Amino acid sequence: MDQLQLTDFDLDQQLLALPGVSLLIFTSVGCSSCRWARQHLPEQSLPVDRLCWIDAEENGGAVQRYGVFHLPSLFVIRDGEFYGALRSKMSAEALMIGLDQAMGRAPEELP
Repeated sequence: MDQLQLTDFDLDQQLLALPGVSLLIFTSVGCSSCRWARQHLPEQSLPVDRLCWIDAEENGGAVQRYGVFHLPSLFVIRDGEFYGALRSKMSAEALMIGLDQAMGRAPEELP
């Protein structure tokens, strides 16, 4: 599974241009759940084309636009369209159910 590290400067440009399903994940180095996600999400067989990581501490503009209140925060983007937040446990099964639910919603523009 592909992984990208994004910033405030390239976040929108990348997400609008990337084909397929991207899982955008806001993390922080001081967050133990974030460290777990960084280590284990790439190993899971999720139905996404890539994981897009963004450091919440260094990218305050993106944190504000996406309304990030807790870490890690996950968002679903498919073919440049925003499908909202993914709220689930971090298990592969729960994430797959959450992804299905998110992509069942009507897409919106990126925040």
